[in-house]
Amino acid sequence: MPGEIDLPSLAELAFAAILLVARVGACGLLLPGLGEAEIPAPIRLALVLALVPLLLPGVLPVLPKAPDDFAATILLFASEIAIGIWLGTLARLVVLALSITGQLAGSFMGLSSMFAPDQAMGGQGTALSRLMSIAAAALVLSTGLYALPLRALAESYSVLPAGVALDGGIAALAVAEAGAASLGLALRLAAPLLLLAVLAQAATGLLARVAPQAQVFVLAAPAQTLAGLVLLALLLPRLLAEWHLAAQAAWSALPGFG
Repeated sequence: MPGEIDLPSLAELAFAAILLVARVGACGLLLPGLGEAEIPAPIRLALVLALVPLLLPGVLPVLPKAPDDFAATILLFASEIAIGIWLGTLARLVVLALSITGQLAGSFMGLSSMFAPDQAMGGQGTALSRLMSIAAAALVLSTGLYALPLRALAESYSVLPAGVALDGGIAALAVAEAGAASLGLALRLAAPLLLLAVLAQAATGLLARVAPQAQVFVLAAPAQTLAGLVLLALLLPRLLAEWHLAAQAAWSALPGFG
């Protein structure tokens, strides 16, 4: 009759929305820019819920019906959460490269004793690591890079349909490769500062041999820190540009784009 609501259809729609929240919410906890720990939890929850009506019409045809078995339902939601965490981890590892760069730079410049709390690097993170973490989040949000992981998340249903268990071997291999690529990128970005540290230590050692009575290491430490900060200030725009290109390439290769 006109005006009546199809209750079974509403129940199926509600189940599909909750199933979508399982993958999107798990991934949203780790997504660069949108899933930063500095963003209050209610705002992150609101962002996840705002994505549901945008993604639901497109993925509704491929979402499974509600299982009759309670154990199968729990297994289905656990699989969706695992896929979301896996996708978010692959995206987060790219951002972690910039934090590692800051950590290495701080160690090379003698700033490793100036600790500042960092959600990415832990309580022993340097001030430069914290700076790089904030710079990564700002760069992701200001340049629209966050759209790439979001698109990969939306398209992941074509390669990882809901209800299909995630292959643990493939997932672990992808995380290992992404971690290696992140560490390699961090080392490349921090290479100029490493070269400065090596040259500074070599010069300090030579001065100590020439003038053993002088407190060379006490005098050289501030000079090394100052030179490192100047070099970092000169290289920072280039470092961020290189990281931006690397992040764009890495996120364009996430599952769902291929």
